Amino acid sequence: MFRTSDIVLIAVMVGAAAFTYKTKDEAENQLKAVNKIEAQIRFEEDTIDLLKADWSLLTQPSRLQKLSQVYETELKLQPVDARQIVGLNDLPVRPLTIEDITAERFGGVAEAAPDQTVTGGIAR
Repeated sequence: MFRTSDIVLIAVMVGAAAFTYKTKDEAENQLKAVNKIEAQIRFEEDTIDLLKADWSLLTQPSRLQKLSQVYETELKLQPVDARQIVGLNDLPVRPLTIEDITAERFGGVAEAAPDQTVTGGIAR
């Protein structure tokens, strides 16, 4: 009936079919994961766009002017005076002080005594 070679070929075909099914299933799972990540990215981009629109709405100068007028007494806000803004040249110069670190002794082997080790250098 069946020869040994027939049984071996059938086993190889079943193994190849199982390998093909496993590979296809893994590829589909990876595709699902990629699609899920792309959906998350689109959601985050939409959220960022919404937050940018909300920020531009909240920082409109007319809105901030109204809020400053409403809460002027509680926040004790005062308008900026033109003389409060100065250039860099108008600021006083801070005196420069540099400490003299050469006069200090830090201690250590080098200050205890000169090194008397002969290293094979040229003698005088």
